[in-house]
Amino acid sequence: MVAMPATSVEVEAMGVALDEARLAAEAGEVPVGAVVLVDGKIVARRRNERETSGDPTAHAEVLAIRDAAAAVGTRRLHEATLVVTLEPCPMCAGAVWAAQVGRVVFGAADLRAGATGSLYNLAVDQRLNHTSEVVAGVLAEESAALLTAFFAARR
Repeated sequence: MVAMPATSVEVEAMGVALDEARLAAEAGEVPVGAVVLVDGKIVARRRNERETSGDPTAHAEVLAIRDAAAAVGTRRLHEATLVVTLEPCPMCAGAVWAAQVGRVVFGAADLRAGATGSLYNLAVDQRLNHTSEVVAGVLAEESAALLTAFFAARR
């Protein structure tokens, strides 16, 4: 499935996701932020909370998908777009699949654990019963810079 380039609404939403990522870093979390759009409006926005919650599944994407499903009243998010600063990992790509998210827009590629194009590509695997459009590299430099600065400060 070939995805169209990011829309201006998606680029603006990535700015909101970057704000969430900055808040995550301030809280000592890996700086990843995510928002979910439905009909061009943000219905959920979250950041990583693994350290503060003690929950290993508290990735920004999973939390945002949960909130979006609650906000729209269904677990099926066919019309939703997940916008996230870092390429989803296998767990998060699995959440995208389970929620049947229609489109994923991400910033920085994750060459070590990316599951929507870099290492794996669950989003377009035709063996699964749902696929998602994927747009990569939206504000990638800003997303990568947050991660680089965060890990440099930890070394």
